[in-house]
Amino acid sequence: MSNKQKRYLLPEDEIPRYWYNIQADMVNKPMQPLNPETKEPLKPEDLYPILSKAVSHQELDMENAWIEIPEEVREMYKYYRSTPLVRAYGLEKALGTPAHIYFKNESVSPMGSHKLNSAIPQAYYCKQEGVTNVTTETGAGQWGASLSYAARLFGLEAAVYQVKVSYEQKPYRRSIMQTYGAQVTPSPSMSTRAGKDVLTAHPNHQGSLGTAISEAIELAKTTPNCKYTLGSVLSHVTLHQTVIGQEAEKQMEMAGEYPDMVIACFGGGSNFGGIAFPFMRHNILEGKKTRFIAAEPASCPKLTRGKFQYDYADEAGYTPMLPMYTLGHKFAPANIHAGGLRYHGAGVIVSQLLKDGLMEAVDINQLESFDAGVLFAQAEGIIPAPESCHAIAATVREALKCKETGEEKVILFCLSGHGLIDMASYDKYLAGDLVNYQLSDEDIQKNL
Repeated sequence: MSNKQKRYLLPEDEIPRYWYNIQADMVNKPMQPLNPETKEPLKPEDLYPILSKAVSHQELDMENAWIEIPEEVREMYKYYRSTPLVRAYGLEKALGTPAHIYFKNESVSPMGSHKLNSAIPQAYYCKQEGVTNVTTETGAGQWGASLSYAARLFGLEAAVYQVKVSYEQKPYRRSIMQTYGAQVTPSPSMSTRAGKDVLTAHPNHQGSLGTAISEAIELAKTTPNCKYTLGSVLSHVTLHQTVIGQEAEKQMEMAGEYPDMVIACFGGGSNFGGIAFPFMRHNILEGKKTRFIAAEPASCPKLTRGKFQYDYADEAGYTPMLPMYTLGHKFAPANIHAGGLRYHGAGVIVSQLLKDGLMEAVDINQLESFDAGVLFAQAEGIIPAPESCHAIAATVREALKCKETGEEKVILFCLSGHGLIDMASYDKYLAGDLVNYQLSDEDIQKNL
């Protein structure tokens, strides 16, 4: 009888009590975001018209490494946390690798993804301020669903702009948001100036996260007692996600191992930073040598082929200007099925860390990502979200290198969500209808 342990769970009293703010420990702090109107360094109060005051201060906090999680938020985390750390014995066997592969399973949240980790505190802070309405954007719909649910928990009205191609590709995500009481609009829409401008110039525009962000911010600015919330890119969102890595640290200790590499898919950076930053702290402060690998789609390669410069986080230029790796805020990504990764830029923290060589990035084409996702499903029984398939593909690459060298490296990746509402994309893959989108240097340069 085998006594090999498969899953590692923490008791409720070990759920993190603080979020980890890596900005406090970074040797080279991120460059200051700029006010879009004055081009002066951003101050927290510049964000008050858009965001709750609490997250406006968290966004620019460079001093405090640990920020207390409000007790009411932590109580709500207990509905689904801790999430399991799982040893992927099935995947190891399928690959014939000596590597030890672990994954942090964020797909077990009520929403099926990690996004709830930030939706709950963002809605909580809005409620604390007396806000009645919240707006947001969403790609594949995991964030929109999470925010819709969190808004319902706190009695807030939610309006979600969903990227049009995802709205059409993933109708059940739309249904989930509406079940929680949210109003869902395909973006670009005619309901905002930003949407009208895009549709006037490009009547058949399939949408992008950049455009949906512009529409959501515009609605927040023009609606009384309304705040904007977002699911990735900004630093406070990644801060909230560090519960993932903090739990994984304790769980890896239970397993008697420490990761040689930490891997996550990459859209704006929230699930990557969420699992990576608590481990990266030990690289910065103690000289550990863990590798950190962000896996992005080859059709939206801001980290691997973008340019480090100041850019807007949205299409219309409503947001602060962020110092980030970007493909340009007018970049229109290909209609890949990993809707949550179709974003032109990277968060400021990750951009600085990549610039300083503290992490790496790889790009994965659409077919390779689904090849890896199907292999994982057959080996471990979980159908992963198309976004998470990118992390699995990068893990497979590293595990196969270990097979060649015979090294028993420890690989940890974040399974950021399940794909049970993404089966239309698997249908296309299984039918042989998915394509790899090739981006030329000219395609990339024209928006920078």
